[in-house]
Amino acid sequence: MRPFIFKQATSQPEAIELASGPLNTPNKADHPVQFLAGGTTLIDLMKLDAMRPDIVIDISRAGAGADRIAIDNGALRLGAWVKMAAAADHPQLKQEFPVIVQTLALAASAQLRNMASLGGNVMQRTRCTYFRDVSYAACNKRTPGSGCSALDGINRNHAVLGGSDACIATYPGDFALALMALNAEVDIAGPDGITRKAFSDLHQAPGQTPDIETTLKPGELIVAFHVPATPFARRSRYVKIRDRESYEFALASAAVGLDMDNGTVREARIALGGVATIPWRAHAAEAQLKGKHLDEATAQAAAETAFASAKTHGHNAFKIPLGKAALVRALLETAAMEI
Repeated sequence: MRPFIFKQATSQPEAIELASGPLNTPNKADHPVQFLAGGTTLIDLMKLDAMRPDIVIDISRAGAGADRIAIDNGALRLGAWVKMAAAADHPQLKQEFPVIVQTLALAASAQLRNMASLGGNVMQRTRCTYFRDVSYAACNKRTPGSGCSALDGINRNHAVLGGSDACIATYPGDFALALMALNAEVDIAGPDGITRKAFSDLHQAPGQTPDIETTLKPGELIVAFHVPATPFARRSRYVKIRDRESYEFALASAAVGLDMDNGTVREARIALGGVATIPWRAHAAEAQLKGKHLDEATAQAAAETAFASAKTHGHNAFKIPLGKAALVRALLETAAMEI
């Protein structure tokens, strides 16, 4: 691990002020100023030398007012400092927002869930070996313009949706898929105050700038997530397929929410994980299901649509049939839920 300056913030305004200095310039690939909450991703990457911040700002004590779960008239507010374990164990969330609980309960280990914050979780970086192992020189996410070793390398775990000729690294998170499926919004605090945007606008597909992963500006900080009251929040489910049953990232996953009327889909919400470079919303598949009776045939047709634009790179070709199977299973299990 390289030398760095360590600062502690006891409030959100102090954290933003510390992070808004001249070093934290936009579009700078080495991300010289980093926030640390649980530290379950950042510290690992610093030890690996994949991230080399000049300044680390500890915000673990800056979460006053942003460390609570609140449900009001069916709408949910999750503070960004809430621990993954606290949300996963919340009895009202289990009943009213099951897909959120499932994405958190199936992530990481119990120890990590006790440490990791919800805000930090959605900002976690890829598990791509070529990004995390600095012995590979070609990684556009780590060193812009150097190339992408995964394109012609071992790419079994890499994305088939949302990639480019500059990067096919997979987004690894689970919780973000629940937020995508439930039309969540995110509160972002910055030098100019708090703004709210659709969660779907937070992450950025790699294009030709895979080092820029989100739309956050220097000094901005996620403080809360808002999930509106919707008819598909209760009828929601997460299916995660992985190499082993615990402490493993998804090879393919699907977060689904359904508003049903006697077996017919009024509205569907679908987010896919393990197969895309960002949390992936399958809008075309959702539209295809609307007004249809949901059975195995219509679920399979929606899965075909969801992966219509998928592009394989050799070792990861299996992710297309696997992703379709995960989505079909998620749709049918969600439709069968008793609510």
